[in-house]
Amino acid sequence: MSDQPPPPRGLSREILALAVPAFATLVSEPLLLLADSAIIGHLATTQLAGLAVATNIIGLINGLCVFLAYGTTATVSRRLGAGDRRGALAGGIDGIVLAALLGVAITIALQFLQEPIIALYGAPPEAARAAGAYLRIASFGFPFLLTMLASTGVLRGLQDTRTPLKVTVTINLANIALDVFLVYGVGLGIAGSALGTLIAQGIGSLILGFVVIRGARRHGVRLRFHPAGVLGAARSGGWLFLRTISLQGAITVTTFVATHHGSIVLAAHQVGYTIWSTLAFAHDALAIAAQAIVGRYLGAGDAASTRTITRRLVVWGVGAGVVFGILIVAVHRVLPAVFTPDPAVQAQISAMLLVVAALQPIAGVVFVLDGVLIGAGDARYLAVAGVITLVAYLPCALLVDQTRAGLVWLWIAFGVFMLARGVTLTARARGSRWMRLGAR
Repeated sequence: MSDQPPPPRGLSREILALAVPAFATLVSEPLLLLADSAIIGHLATTQLAGLAVATNIIGLINGLCVFLAYGTTATVSRRLGAGDRRGALAGGIDGIVLAALLGVAITIALQFLQEPIIALYGAPPEAARAAGAYLRIASFGFPFLLTMLASTGVLRGLQDTRTPLKVTVTINLANIALDVFLVYGVGLGIAGSALGTLIAQGIGSLILGFVVIRGARRHGVRLRFHPAGVLGAARSGGWLFLRTISLQGAITVTTFVATHHGSIVLAAHQVGYTIWSTLAFAHDALAIAAQAIVGRYLGAGDAASTRTITRRLVVWGVGAGVVFGILIVAVHRVLPAVFTPDPAVQAQISAMLLVVAALQPIAGVVFVLDGVLIGAGDARYLAVAGVITLVAYLPCALLVDQTRAGLVWLWIAFGVFMLARGVTLTARARGSRWMRLGAR
């Protein structure tokens, strides 16, 4: 396969070639979370509430480390576009080493800090105990999880979204089977779900890491520890890290407010947020395609095609949002029963899903433009814009918290956050300062 981009008339075909496998890969992870919620939700409402706290903590840390995937995708795709495949693979290896080291540090920290972190949420005692049981085991998976993130970023930068698809779908299906067996067959409860996830993550990280290392050896890249390269990977991900703090901060604030409304609202929020995440990952398929393709075109110095593909992706993002919104409205009354037999929780979920549906077209634009700017290496603007959007959201969330307005109003407030993101990203994309041409 040539390292040079195809002609502009092949853009749609290239988008689909990257986005379709990426969609299946990305959506398999939230589908796993949906399965976990359904498995745990039928144990008890308090167990489901505990899962909400534990998965928010894991999601927060995972989200803060997503720069490992995004940063390596942008770096690798730019070098690939400039014709330097060996340099692309070398940069990817540095990113994987950084991921493994960071994962070990996070695991060690969580062994000492998980109880006070859970206490910060102010969840009911039974829910807090369930969260601790899950997090105590799941925290050992961070070296595997972050290595998978970095390896996936390398492969996406190399325009390969099929390999992550095969690996991720396989291990997530295995994860679901393990969860059912360990939770119900062995009787481990919520701890069994965490153990099943840990086993699956370990297998997935070994497979993806092997694929990247095999590719590096094939192209003569020496597998040596390069401290300068690892530090360079960390520096390049710094702005993306700050950008992600604002996103995860908004999600965490939303969960904090939900905990103050009691176990029923918190359990409903867990299900509703997991559905939102599923749709977000689906939108992110176009964003992943944008990262890989935009980085490659800019690396090759082709600004005109970059602008064309950005417009096309925005149209597709809006269209996907409309379709997703219609689907959620169609199933909002029947879907809650899949996750819980509690009528009170079902009613909360059903009402919340209407807000989730209304936000989908906005989400389509936000995710696409976020991917475009990440692929362009415009991380500094994304970090600054993220702080602005978080500041816009905090008063809305605080108002819902103080008035105990309920879950629906909490998600309407979250819609303000998404709208603010849409405004800041659109304003940037309409200009040209983000179009930095060349390999760096």
